[in-house]
Amino acid sequence: MTRYATELDVALDAVRAAARVCRAVQQRLVTAETLEKRDKSPVTVADFASQAIVCQRLASVLPDDRVVGEEDSAELRADDQAGLRAAVAREVAAEIEGDVDQEAVLGWIDRGGAQADTDRYWTLDPIDGTKGFLRGEQYAVALGLIEHGQVVLGVLGCPNLEGQEGPGLLFSAVRGQGAREHALAGEGEGNPIRVAAVAVPADARFCESVESAHSDQSESARIAARLGITQQPFRIDSQCKYGAVARGDASIYLRMPTRKDYREKIWDHAAGKIVVEEAGGRVTDVFGNDLDFARGRTLENNRGIVATSGAIHDEVIAAVREVRGE
Repeated sequence: MTRYATELDVALDAVRAAARVCRAVQQRLVTAETLEKRDKSPVTVADFASQAIVCQRLASVLPDDRVVGEEDSAELRADDQAGLRAAVAREVAAEIEGDVDQEAVLGWIDRGGAQADTDRYWTLDPIDGTKGFLRGEQYAVALGLIEHGQVVLGVLGCPNLEGQEGPGLLFSAVRGQGAREHALAGEGEGNPIRVAAVAVPADARFCESVESAHSDQSESARIAARLGITQQPFRIDSQCKYGAVARGDASIYLRMPTRKDYREKIWDHAAGKIVVEEAGGRVTDVFGNDLDFARGRTLENNRGIVATSGAIHDEVIAAVREVRGE
């Protein structure tokens, strides 16, 4: 049997199920009225339901595995959150196709409350890109498996990203086994993907966040100019950016630090990192250092993110350091 075959199967199943729930909530509950009122309840429902479903699926197959997730059930357990609690339980029940006790749902969510202090654990972002979710655009469900501080498996669910069979894609990668793209509604092994064959930075296309608060876009523009890049940035929310680099839609993803004290969360990058690397690319911090997943829930030893198609990585890092004066 191929190494991590069981883990990959359950991760694909879990992320596919969570993505279905998120898509259903986005299509049904995100309305003109909720947007006008800046009501974030739809994304909150999807976020909790996504984490519950992923943790439930993992527990059913790998009960001893820990999950380091972004959410816990404290907010849902509050006395004034009965409606939200019920809504989350309904979405989970619709996916599981059976009656679901609210306490069981809360328990599944809290399975994601483990600490990143063991030799093996999963890390989960149940919805990465909440503003993209609310705009009806791109967001991701991101699940990575970390062993001894190294990401060994990752699955990204991108419910709105366009594929050959229409919107909805999964990206998967296992260390040493390549990266693949799967139709969200499909089954099977998926199709191998590779980064773009870009030999010089001037031919590359940037991929960056839609939200300027997530990365210093003016700094990114200066770096692009330093590299001779003239193409307009490919702006897309969430870890879908990693998928875009892995399959060649773009060749450079920069997440430039916006605050000196900010440290990236492990669940924001674990799955995307391995997908890009197994597709032939490279992922480091802005200094060219490998991402260190052995420091708890954050990338404490790293600053920012640079993901590229690989061959141009050192030149991109040099431009980043020059523009930043480092």
